Amino acid sequence: MQIPFFHVDAFTDDLFGGNPAVVCPLDSWLPDELMQKIAMENSVAETAFFTRSDSGYEIRWFTPEIEMDLCGHATLAAAHVLARHLDRDIEQIKFLSKSGELHVRIDEKLISLDFPSREPAPCEIPYPILEAFNTKPIETLQSRDYILVFESEEEIKNLNPDRGILDQINIDPGGIAVTSRGLEVDFVSRFFTPQASIFEDPVTGSAHCSLVPYWAKKLSNNNLTATQLSSRGGTLFCTFLENRVLLAGRAVTYSSGVICI
Repeated sequence: MQIPFFHVDAFTDDLFGGNPAVVCPLDSWLPDELMQKIAMENSVAETAFFTRSDSGYEIRWFTPEIEMDLCGHATLAAAHVLARHLDRDIEQIKFLSKSGELHVRIDEKLISLDFPSREPAPCEIPYPILEAFNTKPIETLQSRDYILVFESEEEIKNLNPDRGILDQINIDPGGIAVTSRGLEVDFVSRFFTPQASIFEDPVTGSAHCSLVPYWAKKLSNNNLTATQLSSRGGTLFCTFLENRVLLAGRAVTYSSGVICI
């Protein structure tokens, strides 16, 4: 069996930037165990698999360890593969997923993802998280992920959490986003996933389903530009629509080929 694959850097227009994802178009679904093994072998944050359906495409996402309910950068990568490699005339895509219908709009410059809004609610910070970061945030919230809000971009850049402590916490399937207002963009963030092989995610689209509603209300602005301050970095152009969030970005193809099973 040969399975086509595309290795794509998402939320960037520069190779070796953004968040890498592997995309595997399928004629029909593979066994879950096999898809999990492929994702483990790929050793990137997410591998997206999609198949054609009567009303669009079905999509699933796997980290090297688990299947996820939602992934932004791998959905952007899958849309990029469809629009730039498989069907250059396509302008709109509907993905059916575990998080419902995900609509994608394609234009010459940007790919825009229509995702569910996951507005976070205030919560108490768990002591192990506070201990791991050794810096108290000004706000703590939670939706799928914990959201820790800090005073400044400089604080976000300098955070060095203790992975040994965080790896004792189970936030499956979420993680911990740290965020502040940005100096050159509306807000910045970083994202950490305890117990995962990739501890700091380069660019996390799904976390912005919570970050965008928070910052839209905080800044009284529904159109926001965000930067994730990982070593690879990435930029997202965001729109808050109450129960939906639009996340737009760019992507570039690093490689393509076949997986031989």
